[in-house]
Amino acid sequence: MSVDTAPRSTTWTHVDGQWLPGNPPLIGPTSHAMWLASTVFDGARWFDGVAPDLDLHCQRVNRSAVNMGMKPTMTAEEIEQLALEGVKKFDGNMAIYIKPMYWAEHGMRGSVVAPDAESTRFALCLFEAPMDAGVPLTLTVSPLRRPSPETAMTDAKAGSLYPNSGRAIIEARSRGFDNALMRDMNGNVAESASSNVFMVKDGIVFTPMPNRTFLAGITRSRVMMLLRQAGFDVREATLSVEDFRNADEIFCSGNYSKVSPVIKLDDRELQAGPVARKALDLYLDWAKSTVPAE
Repeated sequence: MSVDTAPRSTTWTHVDGQWLPGNPPLIGPTSHAMWLASTVFDGARWFDGVAPDLDLHCQRVNRSAVNMGMKPTMTAEEIEQLALEGVKKFDGNMAIYIKPMYWAEHGMRGSVVAPDAESTRFALCLFEAPMDAGVPLTLTVSPLRRPSPETAMTDAKAGSLYPNSGRAIIEARSRGFDNALMRDMNGNVAESASSNVFMVKDGIVFTPMPNRTFLAGITRSRVMMLLRQAGFDVREATLSVEDFRNADEIFCSGNYSKVSPVIKLDDRELQAGPVARKALDLYLDWAKSTVPAE
């Protein structure tokens, strides 16, 4: 039985100088990316006429490619302009996910496991995706851990990192939760399985200290900056599961949904708190004040 490979929403992909609709077949069974997972990507958003921090996402995908051992074929500025060109192909009624991607087509001569930098390919995929900002979620502490930089490609937004996140989410949902709170190899909280995480205690906002076991996200940095500008004490710190269990409030940040309040952590019920609401309001107000995406 064949699988329907059509995308689940309106999608356009730019590759090799042309825009293609749908889900074009780009990777074959001998492609290094399919065989040995040499893929990196990034994710930005377009909504309500703006694409906040698009430039930073375009810069990061190039850094990820370099860290994976590939050679970026586009400048960050070229990717940004191409993304804004692609946005015009949509009707503007729904938020868009902007996904620049690099992958290796071949392995290095003499060691097929490593990617051949000269075979790096690029695609830019845009597709409609509701943003669901502010939608509450539930978390459970995962039995799975984030890898350290000695054991995985943690310094890139690499596709190979996400199966571990996927199995953490599957495990969490098997127990009735939306997502998982993940620890690093030392047992300290890193992030959720798919986004950065914050907690509030006695009016102070905390988020895990970056230690290269997770990507300290662009939206995370933006939320921290906006909260500080609004007068909040925001601190990066080494945080335990117990810290989160005793928190007054927990919320997540990420490009896909921006800010999401946590209303349950394991058996503890929480409220969608005022800091999460303020963080989302600040983010959306800031985003809509930026230069329109044209």
